[in-house]
Amino acid sequence: MSAMPRRAMVLAAGLGQRMRPITDHLPKPMIEVAGRRLIDRALDSLAAAGVETCVVNTHYLGDMLVKHLASRTTPRIVLSAEDTLLDTGGGVVKALAHFGDEPFFTVNADTFWLDGRTPMLARLAAQWDAGRMDALLVLHSTITAHAYESYAMGDYHLAPDGRARWRGRVGVAPFVFAGVTLCDRRLFADAPQGAFSQLKLWNEAEARGRLYGMRHDGEFFHVGTPQALAETRAWFAGGGAPRRAME
Repeated sequence: MSAMPRRAMVLAAGLGQRMRPITDHLPKPMIEVAGRRLIDRALDSLAAAGVETCVVNTHYLGDMLVKHLASRTTPRIVLSAEDTLLDTGGGVVKALAHFGDEPFFTVNADTFWLDGRTPMLARLAAQWDAGRMDALLVLHSTITAHAYESYAMGDYHLAPDGRARWRGRVGVAPFVFAGVTLCDRRLFADAPQGAFSQLKLWNEAEARGRLYGMRHDGEFFHVGTPQALAETRAWFAGGGAPRRAME
């Protein structure tokens, strides 16, 4: 791909149930790590990559997010309020009109990464090939992911040609999905209405041989629980020793 995508969506509507009691009165994307809120880390990375417009969906404690986002100037924020939660797939379908026919990023608002040698979003854009791919997922080694639960089984296998294969409901996989994708509207051509997970569409793309993954070469933090958040904050407070799996 020759140009950086100009549009993105940050998925910020979720309930953050596993992060309770912290999220009883605070949406998960508003949690701070090392002095910055998670949603600002995502939006700052998108702006630095050249993204001009970003859709942010809201639901749980949405007024807090809307108030916070009002102070941002870049990227331009378009709000997509959900009266009923639409999950990760349905939320994107609701916002498709904002992306036209161009490829776009999707970012989980609670995703937290540090770039490696090259900014991760730039690497993702460079690897995008619309002729071969319906979706390109960012993956990270389960072994080196920060605060990743020891009992978790990973999400994906990655073939030498870059194709990604979901581990399914059983088994173990060496890579965890790191919360960032690059795709275009073709992925959603036959998507259902209402609430559904993006996983449904990724599985369909995998069946077509058009689901790919990119291994992140920087740091990734699986901040899903209060314990994981505490571990992540401790890592920064301690100086942040790299835990990178070099490619």
